[in-house]
Amino acid sequence: MDDEVVQRVFQEGGRDYFQQQPSTSTSTSSSSSILQSLPLHVSFDHGYYLLVKSIQELREKKEGLVTVGIGGPSGSGKTSLAEKVASVIGCTVIPMENYRGGTDEGTDLDSIDFDALIRNLEDLTEGKDTKIPVFDFHQKKRVGSKAIKSAMSGVVIVDGTYALHAKLRSLLDIRVAVVGGVHFSLLSKVRYDIGDSCSLDYLIDSIFPLFRKHIEPDLHHAQIRINNSFVSSFREAIYKLKCRSESPDGQSTFFLKDEAQTDNFIEMYLRPPSANEEARINDWIKVRQSGIRYYLSLGDQRIVDKNFIIRPKAEFEVGRMTLGGLLALGYNVVVSYKRASTSVNIGSLSLSLETIDTLGETFLVLRGTDRKTVGAEALRMGITGQWLTKSYLEKILERKGVPRLNTPPLVSATSVSHNQEKDIAAPKPIRTTPNLVYQLEDLAQPWTRSPTKSKMEPVLPTWHFASSDRSHGGSVGATGSSAFRDTMKLAPMPDSYDLDRGLLLAVQGIQFLLENKSVPVIVGIGGPSGSGKTSLAHKMANIVGCEVVSLESYFRPEQVKDFKYDDFNSLDLPLLSKNIGDIKHGRKTKIPVFNLETGSRSCFKELEISEDCGVIIFEGVYALHPEIRKSLDLWIAVVGGVHSHLISRVQRDKSRVGCFMSQNEIMMTVFPIFQQHIEPHLVHAHLKIRNDFDPVLSPESSLFVLKSNKQVAYQDILNILDSVKFCSSVQNFIDIYLRLPGTPANGHIAESDCVRVRICEGRFALLIREPIREGNFIIQPKVDFDISISTVSGLLNLG
Repeated sequence: MDDEVVQRVFQEGGRDYFQQQPSTSTSTSSSSSILQSLPLHVSFDHGYYLLVKSIQELREKKEGLVTVGIGGPSGSGKTSLAEKVASVIGCTVIPMENYRGGTDEGTDLDSIDFDALIRNLEDLTEGKDTKIPVFDFHQKKRVGSKAIKSAMSGVVIVDGTYALHAKLRSLLDIRVAVVGGVHFSLLSKVRYDIGDSCSLDYLIDSIFPLFRKHIEPDLHHAQIRINNSFVSSFREAIYKLKCRSESPDGQSTFFLKDEAQTDNFIEMYLRPPSANEEARINDWIKVRQSGIRYYLSLGDQRIVDKNFIIRPKAEFEVGRMTLGGLLALGYNVVVSYKRASTSVNIGSLSLSLETIDTLGETFLVLRGTDRKTVGAEALRMGITGQWLTKSYLEKILERKGVPRLNTPPLVSATSVSHNQEKDIAAPKPIRTTPNLVYQLEDLAQPWTRSPTKSKMEPVLPTWHFASSDRSHGGSVGATGSSAFRDTMKLAPMPDSYDLDRGLLLAVQGIQFLLENKSVPVIVGIGGPSGSGKTSLAHKMANIVGCEVVSLESYFRPEQVKDFKYDDFNSLDLPLLSKNIGDIKHGRKTKIPVFNLETGSRSCFKELEISEDCGVIIFEGVYALHPEIRKSLDLWIAVVGGVHSHLISRVQRDKSRVGCFMSQNEIMMTVFPIFQQHIEPHLVHAHLKIRNDFDPVLSPESSLFVLKSNKQVAYQDILNILDSVKFCSSVQNFIDIYLRLPGTPANGHIAESDCVRVRICEGRFALLIREPIREGNFIIQPKVDFDISISTVSGLLNLG
């Protein structure tokens, strides 16, 4: 499939587009292999994979440099794509922002020194070394240059808003346009805030005044067009501990190091038009200014759990004109303060002293991407708090007398008539709902302005209990009534959600239960193999700081020996029920540890749910079976992921040999257990998650592998590697490659034509994408997921 797409993109020809085609199939050109402009509208993950394969294809067909341009509006994800491709290809990335000629607006076409960039590209194309400028955004000027050697630059990527401009296009072999990301999110947010009083074109011209005239026309010249549907995600959350720094000298040894970095920021919060003082700060837009750069995030997005402040990676660079456009549309700057920061890196963590001018206080902040690591480092450094979980914005608002986040406004004693309500809401509705889902309506718009996921709910709902009897008042902890606790059942969410929104809702559901039902909260995550259950469970556990127990731990050894992994009877249900019962009553319990290689239990580990955490997650195919879910507090179903990819792959392969099969027919054949014994339980879930994350194509799921047949003594390896970090294991695999008869093979069989089934110690694992090979590296997806023997039989029955 992807090879065919790549072939459509790259035809014989020259770097410039030629209308004529070579006279024979054997004709070659000394210049690059290229290119027809084709409307390839793909996801971010698929676009990344296509771009890597296309670069490799082009390198084989031409001599000399391969040049790539990645263009698109601010915040669309261009730089992220360039960095991910460079991590695989090992190429040079040239950011266009270093070619600023002025110190004002970074997206101003006139501020870009195209002549210097063209000279650099021509030098590299001709095999000459060159020097590219380096721009310092704090000093607001060029501060030097960086040498690039032509011999090291087999591939060069130009990354920038105007990377597909007409002045550069003739120098580019591959042109990639990226739209979406925060660019779409901000448009959708503004449209939601101000209603339908303005056209989409008017909003675009207000917020991104250069887009329609100077950026969008160039994007239509791209061969690969990517719609980036990314929204702010807690999948890669930042964990933060914060306390007052009463005596900054106590930590002075850290901040006197040469590598300490000092930054000064101005942070502004913009309230939507017509919003009142009681509007939730989730509705506000945050703009952070650093030198001449501006960064935007939508709302005060965060989760507070115990002492931790958990934030998504949700900040994107925008131009100064975007801030001016928001103000012109009626947004008001309600809070503005200066934040002076001095920070040092401690391994993977960051330690900062932050002074807020409006508060006149200094705070010590420890940040990292792993909750346990941040907590352990705080203890090691002797930082014991008192921890603060309020944001700087909340503390400033408290001093101004504005109600805190999640504090409802006071109810007026005067009743408002129905007509009065209509008069207030009609002109510009005041929207103070939390957790907005930022998407545009499904309008007939060009691909450069419309997101791929168009049918999204405008608001994420909040959790509540199905029972309306709240006469007891307070939480169960206050009442002490076990019977009352058991009657408190969550009301299911009204719709299904993508993985990012589902992760946020799942954590909010746990917090809701902790506040209203007390501990312990027992969560079950069910779904088919390869749907993403385990990944979701561990993301949730990292956020709330709890244990995850896999139902595979409860396999009965005698059932496993018969390959009955997906049979409900393979689980030791009495032991599972006892463990859950012990947890619910606050007792220590012993969880089995199952060795999948030997097919037997190796030991038991003791588990106790402390008051400090109070949460445990059980994940597995049958986690929502009636016999199990009746003892759980929160039921989560996950579908999609690799499970869906296999069905699509089989459907594609069957159609290539002239046999059409519906997805339902394939499902019945390949996953017979799922439709009969798993799917019926998922419909009862409190939260249903569609895992549209692409584990097959995504760069996030790649492993870099170096492989050698050289025999090296174990002791020689230990002499080089740290023995603490080194582990050795011996496994025996049998790999079977399945292929449909009649699949076009052009005289040979490629890995892309096959589905690999790996047998290891009696278990079956599936791989449905061949690895990328780059230099000495094999870049393979981490998607070898377990399947049952019935799935293998189903594939064979399909031919």
